[in-house]
Amino acid sequence: MSIQTSVLEELLQSSAQLRPQLYFKSSLTALSHAMEDQVLASDAQPLIIASFQKERFYRQEAHRYERIAAITPHVYVLAAPETSFTNASRDYETIAFDPSDQLSHEWHLVVIGVQYSTCLICQERQNLPIAGAETPHLQAMDQTRRFEGIWTFDREVSSLAAEILLDRIGVYRPELAAKLKQAKAQFVGQMPTTRDVDPDPFAQRLVTYLQAGQYKLQKAYRSIAAKEQQERLVNLITSAMRQSLDPHEIFKVAVNELGKAMQAGRCLIYRGKANDAEVLISHEFRSDSLPSLLGQYWPLANHRLFQTVAQQQESISIPDTQAAESVESVDLAPLAELIQRWQIRSWLIVPIVYQGLLLGMIELHQAEPQSWTPDEIGLVEAIAAQLGVALIQAESYANLEDLNQQLEALERTRSNLIAITGHELRTPLSTIQVCLESLATEPDMLPELRQLMLSTALSDAERMRKLVQDFITLSRLESGRVEWHLEPVAIDECVTLALSSLRTRQSETGLPKVTAQIAEELPPVRADGERLVEVLSKLLDNACKFTQPDGSILITAQPNLQPNGGRMLEVTIADTGRGIEPNRLETVFDRFYQEEGALRRTAGGTGLGLAICRQIVQGLGGQIWAESAGRDQGSSFHFTLPLAQEPLDRTGANGSKGATEPASKRRSNRKRAVG
Repeated sequence: MSIQTSVLEELLQSSAQLRPQLYFKSSLTALSHAMEDQVLASDAQPLIIASFQKERFYRQEAHRYERIAAITPHVYVLAAPETSFTNASRDYETIAFDPSDQLSHEWHLVVIGVQYSTCLICQERQNLPIAGAETPHLQAMDQTRRFEGIWTFDREVSSLAAEILLDRIGVYRPELAAKLKQAKAQFVGQMPTTRDVDPDPFAQRLVTYLQAGQYKLQKAYRSIAAKEQQERLVNLITSAMRQSLDPHEIFKVAVNELGKAMQAGRCLIYRGKANDAEVLISHEFRSDSLPSLLGQYWPLANHRLFQTVAQQQESISIPDTQAAESVESVDLAPLAELIQRWQIRSWLIVPIVYQGLLLGMIELHQAEPQSWTPDEIGLVEAIAAQLGVALIQAESYANLEDLNQQLEALERTRSNLIAITGHELRTPLSTIQVCLESLATEPDMLPELRQLMLSTALSDAERMRKLVQDFITLSRLESGRVEWHLEPVAIDECVTLALSSLRTRQSETGLPKVTAQIAEELPPVRADGERLVEVLSKLLDNACKFTQPDGSILITAQPNLQPNGGRMLEVTIADTGRGIEPNRLETVFDRFYQEEGALRRTAGGTGLGLAICRQIVQGLGGQIWAESAGRDQGSSFHFTLPLAQEPLDRTGANGSKGATEPASKRRSNRKRAVG
């Protein structure tokens, strides 16, 4: 059975003077509770008729109607059944109407007593449904649902509303006809001549409900404000991350915004690990009440709070450092001097963690005692989480930049390798091929020309052998597969051997003037003599290659005392040649580097010589670098080697000076002699 006529419409038709008003659900809840409390506060036995839209709404108020039923036997409750609500006569009458009934859209409460009466008759205003949403479910949870209806203390209106509802109940439950007739005769008849209405319980309940609603509203506003503040800070940091992946810029924004939001006396954000001894404070927000820590070194090794937070990776807050001797099993006594010096009365420390990895800390200091609320701690922890992500992203970006630079360097190396080796291999191969073809096709060639062809082919074959040998040498040096024969070596003997090797490979007329100014009394170096001669030879080859025949080359050596107390010997090979641009003084030691480019070269070579020199010098425990004032102003190459701990015996067993050459060179000479 379903009735589609609205109770509100029947009431308005019967009383033309009534004007409906608009109510929100929260207002109707307050009015209904106030009307029910007025019944509970009196000794009278009024008529109560309540109509609920759904059974679940009735369940929320069932305990109240059980209490009301203990006061008066005239209680009728209507609701649309959902689970177990049925027509029944227990402590009070329950009437189940069809969910499609018009009552499922209405809210009714009628109270009629001997001395007073009141009624609330409302119909829900149907809003447009939300696309894709379950409108009934959303409305059931929405406290801002709107109703249109009548609320009045007028007994005539209340009696008329009661009569309409009692008639509806008679339709749903005809077996209650006698009881309903009695209720009409007792409560809907003649109005009493005297009235003694006490509105105090009603007013008190209504005020209490409104105050509770206001408190909930303020609490909700505070929660919304806290969420808004947190989201604003997170958005600021996210914006800083998007604008720049520089941790300095991100920390700068975060420390200022977080310090302002928390109204902190001092806010610190710094990077640090559990095994760090101290950290330099570079990002700080502070008020005038506390001294600045900016530029100070903040201790971490003996910082008990830092170590505890780093180990547990959980925040620690101290409301009052003077009132607490220990907190979270952390003894504050060792931090007393730090607390007093920097005037820390209240302390909050939050770790910056990403996937279990400690990246840094956020510290908040106050000059006065302060209890940090869970919301405040949660806000700082949310910022710490964002900073952890920002740091990881910044590091990932930096690593990606390094990888890109390495890839670019590898690409340049590949291009240079193809260009240089193609040139250096193709040219001698072409010459060798021409010479061999000439020798093969012209058996009657003059002896002098035949010898020239053979010499040219042998020279270019040696050039190719050196190219391949340089590749092998550099590969072994970079992979660490070189066996070093370290021994005391005289630098002047190595220079002499290098000069001798240079002159045997090049024409005397094509060389610039080479001068060696090295004293014999210089202390020996601890090095591999054969490798040291190779370094000197390649540096001399390089100097001769870029110096005109009328230029000069000077070789010098002198002791060099290192800042750490180490004793080194510095060797310098200076020339008056082409020179090097200042911005290329480091790149000249890269593999396959050619200052003029791979395809625009006036001097031959693979660009591996200086790279080999750097690998050898560093392998021997020294350093190598270049200096030049610029183009056409000459250049000088310097390298250092550690001095030997034992003196060098420059005399052989027979008292001669034949034993002064490096042992490695002597081993090489002996091998050639045996061969």
